[in-house]
Amino acid sequence: MTITRRTTLGMLAAGGGLLSAPAILRAQQLFASYPFRLGVAAGEPAPDGFVIWTRLAPDPLGEHGGMPMAPVSVDWEVGTDERFTTIVAKGSAIARPELAHSVHVEVAGLLPDRPYWYRFVIGRERSITGRARTLPLPGASIASVRFGVAGCQNYEDGLFTAYRHLAQEDLAFVFHYGDYIYEGRSSPGRVGYDGLPRRFVRAHEGQMLYDLADYRRRYAQYKLDTDLQAAHASAAWFPAFDDHEVENNWTGTIDQNNTPPEIFALRRAAAFQAYYEHMPFRSTSVPRAGGIAIHRRAPVGQLLDLHVLDTRQFRSDQPCGDGFKPYCKGWDDPQAQILGADQEKWLGSALKAKRARWNGIAQQIMMMPLDRRTGQEPEPIRNMDSWAAYNAPRERLFAQFQGLGNVVVLTGDEHQNYAGELRREAGQGDAVAVEFVTTSISSGGDGADRRRGIEQILRENPFLKYTNDRRGYVTCTVTPEAWQTDMRVVERVTLPDAPIKTAATFTVPYGKPELHAAS
Repeated sequence: MTITRRTTLGMLAAGGGLLSAPAILRAQQLFASYPFRLGVAAGEPAPDGFVIWTRLAPDPLGEHGGMPMAPVSVDWEVGTDERFTTIVAKGSAIARPELAHSVHVEVAGLLPDRPYWYRFVIGRERSITGRARTLPLPGASIASVRFGVAGCQNYEDGLFTAYRHLAQEDLAFVFHYGDYIYEGRSSPGRVGYDGLPRRFVRAHEGQMLYDLADYRRRYAQYKLDTDLQAAHASAAWFPAFDDHEVENNWTGTIDQNNTPPEIFALRRAAAFQAYYEHMPFRSTSVPRAGGIAIHRRAPVGQLLDLHVLDTRQFRSDQPCGDGFKPYCKGWDDPQAQILGADQEKWLGSALKAKRARWNGIAQQIMMMPLDRRTGQEPEPIRNMDSWAAYNAPRERLFAQFQGLGNVVVLTGDEHQNYAGELRREAGQGDAVAVEFVTTSISSGGDGADRRRGIEQILRENPFLKYTNDRRGYVTCTVTPEAWQTDMRVVERVTLPDAPIKTAATFTVPYGKPELHAAS
């Protein structure tokens, strides 16, 4: 058969596929509605470039996002200004149905330590413009770097107002610590930490997530939020997952519902694929049979080494049956793991190399071994899903921090801001680092300046210096002499357009693992 333009279009309409299909599909008016409804994103910044991402989805919540089951060619451009008067890189990428018509373009050949703008084009359809900054060269002397930390964004708990403010912060990059989506069905009957019914803001589409289509639809629902789109478009991100991208409190191939590990592994694989499809990752993070690679190092000149950790895939199961529990023998299990042996060795080697002035440890779960008692409980209570319940791996990690005087740990998960010192011997020994726990974007609802019972927690944990229960994010400004963290919060996430304010500011002097609150 002779293949002509007419016969090719006929085959595509009938569901056939050809190598020439992407160009044909690009040339036609494919879309009944705007295909870039999920916005754009950049990630994994390096001195010579970054990843740019989009996903074609004219009907984001519909089957296959409203796309035909064929690959589609997408043009992309990178310019030195937002008007694209000077285009320094451009090309075409294939949006494949196997990856939900997402594209991950690894842009290279750019100059270090400067902003660039990017966009995607198909025919007359054009995406919004995103902005990303390249990192300084490794070893370059730089005066400062300012970046953001955010995560925990339960769609049902509140609006993503904080992301609109984050987009206006002019940051070099953002570390997202995880819980980008939540896996549950709609559940309006929630109770807040104050014991009162929580205001219900908006509903999840669909039921509990189990298969690939479920996870794709949930990401699409979240990415339709224009405040989240604004944050992505404002700076490149270093993403990492926690638990809710798969299932609450999962570890390794173990979920919390006694699912056979080989069955849960199928669900986890679907979740990992959808996560990769919707995040601006490099091809090195394409999910494979053994999981997905997300722990990595990002040097920021001579000033900062950022170590992004994975605290889920290689972790042993939580002791004591999970939850908030008093002491059990599992706390002291010498075989317990959080990072796994290989990742722990990788991090230790990186710390010993002393490549930069500061070491930033970007991870998910609280390292401070907080005693969580808020009443008349007779013995300490800890969160089994945090480093507090894993004494052996926590003390091994703190031994690696010992003597460096330049380690700052960035954490999420808790839906509150915390600032404290990391001390050996379960909080009773020498301080080896400081930890800043970033509150949630929306998870937990409006919150309060102080959660009920926090006074007792502060008394029981002298290494904890501050806590706040509002929603928001953190910004970090790092110089050779000091690390400053600003805890930025909004008063409400149940109502739109809440203003932003700084709830607290802390500095860490170089060489001293101690916190100083700004007056």
